Amino acid sequence: MYKVEARSVSVWYGSYKALDDVSLSLERNQVLALIGPSGCGKSTFLRLLNRMNDYIEGFRMEGKLLIDGEDIYSPEVDPVHLRRRVGMVFQKPTPFPFSIYENVAYGLRLQNRLKESQIRERVEQALRQAALWDEVKDNLKKSALALSGGQQQRLCIARALAVRPSLLLMDEPTSALDPISTAKIEELIHELRQNYTIVIVTHNMQQAARVSDMTAFFYMGRLIEYGRTKDFFTNPKHPETLRYITGRFG
Repeated sequence: MYKVEARSVSVWYGSYKALDDVSLSLERNQVLALIGPSGCGKSTFLRLLNRMNDYIEGFRMEGKLLIDGEDIYSPEVDPVHLRRRVGMVFQKPTPFPFSIYENVAYGLRLQNRLKESQIRERVEQALRQAALWDEVKDNLKKSALALSGGQQQRLCIARALAVRPSLLLMDEPTSALDPISTAKIEELIHELRQNYTIVIVTHNMQQAARVSDMTAFFYMGRLIEYGRTKDFFTNPKHPETLRYITGRFG
């Protein structure tokens, strides 16, 4: 069973067709990079995976989108419950105006009836997974807003991991960060793939080549090419892909 599987997925916002007949499948513990020029449909596809497009007026989808074999657009699926299983990290760090500790504990308090000792364990585990524990362990009561941008983004990753999602989505997670912080996030992605399946949107093709196992190239709402990242960048099958990765458009 695939971790993520899209079967002939098309999306409309009103009369505008944002995705056209997209099919792909992703194994567990792989990193999928979604690339393509602005407005090509990659963020729309990412947001399908936690049903954030549901909030957009005029949104309509055809086809099937499965996570762990379950059609997540089935009427029986509760979108709120789904979002507990699918973590999301946004383009800009979005820490809550709480302490570092409470940022990570927040989702645990909402979702689970855990003892405070269990919450403490989960917070530490998530901060360790996000490679942030050693930097903040003596300042857990400090405001999260006092952290650097790179630290804030790793805190947001820890917050997503604390509730133990089955899938982690990242929407250009390093675009607002400096090169050193970007390198730390990329290193973190390499480590997290041991326990998580990750889908990342990036405009940076070098980043896609560095962090992903699979790459999907979207253009004008269509999935032009999908395959192993190594093959994708060394031997693209489609002329549009070659033009894009060599900088001749987009």
